[in-house]
Amino acid sequence: MIAIDTNLLVYAHREDAAWHDVAYTCIKQQAEGTSPWAIPWPCIHEFFAVVTHPRIYSPPTPTDKAVEQIDAWMASPSLVLLGEADGYWEHLRALILKGRISGPMIHDARVASICIQHGVREIWTADRDFGRFCGIRAHNPLL
Repeated sequence: MIAIDTNLLVYAHREDAAWHDVAYTCIKQQAEGTSPWAIPWPCIHEFFAVVTHPRIYSPPTPTDKAVEQIDAWMASPSLVLLGEADGYWEHLRALILKGRISGPMIHDARVASICIQHGVREIWTADRDFGRFCGIRAHNPLL
């Protein structure tokens, strides 16, 4: 199972994003496929925060449109939503110490930890920072 990071969700949603067409196709293939695919809950939260933020996008995505987009992804019968579960801290702690994580890098460590805890071994992302985490392979499908 692969997981999808926030940046691909944002690019797939925002038609004004430089990588929109490629990201949209990647997400659509996952959503319409039969193989399980995952979105970590923190990526859903961050997606909403980014696309509705007026300092990031002008104009920002209206709240109802952002919610509709999330609902559309959740309608995929093969989607698995990932969140923290028992034992999460042990995974996160190991990533923090091994990756020498501090400051805002904790968000990516959180996402990686949740994925690893659920057996996800690959995350599709345009963020190179995921290369710091043992136990999960970062793949950029936009390149």
